[in-house]
Amino acid sequence: MLFIQTLWQNPLLFFIQIFVVVVSVCVHELAHAWVALRQGDPTAAEQGHLTLNPLKQMGVMSLVMLAVIGIAWGQVPVNPGRMRHRWSDMLVSFAGPGANLMLFVFCSIALGLSIHFNAPDNALLIFGLGGTLNIVLFAINLLPVPGFDGWHIVSYFMPRLTQVKGEIAMGGALLLLMLVFIFLGSIFEFGQYLTSQVASVVLHLLEVPRP
Repeated sequence: MLFIQTLWQNPLLFFIQIFVVVVSVCVHELAHAWVALRQGDPTAAEQGHLTLNPLKQMGVMSLVMLAVIGIAWGQVPVNPGRMRHRWSDMLVSFAGPGANLMLFVFCSIALGLSIHFNAPDNALLIFGLGGTLNIVLFAINLLPVPGFDGWHIVSYFMPRLTQVKGEIAMGGALLLLMLVFIFLGSIFEFGQYLTSQVASVVLHLLEVPRP
C-alpha cells in the first residue's frame, strides 16, 4: 500500500507522520551543517543550510517521495578539506545521528510527561512517533554503508576500510540494506519499545512520592 493512501484513510495521521519525518530529517541535516561550520567548513552555511526549511534541507523530490511512498532523505554539502582537524569529518558525520538521538530522548521524555498530565491523543502520537522514528534513524544512519554517516565514522577508526574494492564494498552495503529492509518492521517495534521504556521511567519518577 502506498503511504499516500493514508491521506484519505486517516488524514490527521498522514500529516502528523509527515510532520515528524520532516522535522527529524531537517534537524539531522541542520546538525551536520552547524557542526561543519564549527569545524571550519562553511560550505553548507554558504549554501543556506543553517535552516530547518525542508525545501532546502530535503528538496522537492524528497518531499514528494515522502508524501507518496513514505521515504525521504536530506543532504548537506560538506568539504572535509576545509575542516580544521583530521577528526572533524568524523565529528560532522556523527552530528546528524547524534541530533536524532537527542530528539529520541526529548520525544520519549515528552511522551512520559504527556501521559502523566493527560495531554491530548495527538500529542501522544507525535511524541511516540518522534521517539520511535528518531532512534530508528539514529541506528540506520550509523550503519557502515557507503553514503551513510556510519561509513565516515567507521572509516576514521578503520582507514583501510576505504581501500576495500568497490565491488566488495557495494556487495556488503547491499547486504546490510537488504537486512534492514527485511527486518524494518522489527526495528521499528524495537524503537517503539525503547521509546515506551524511557516514557515509563519518566512516569515512574513523576509518581514517586517526595520524602
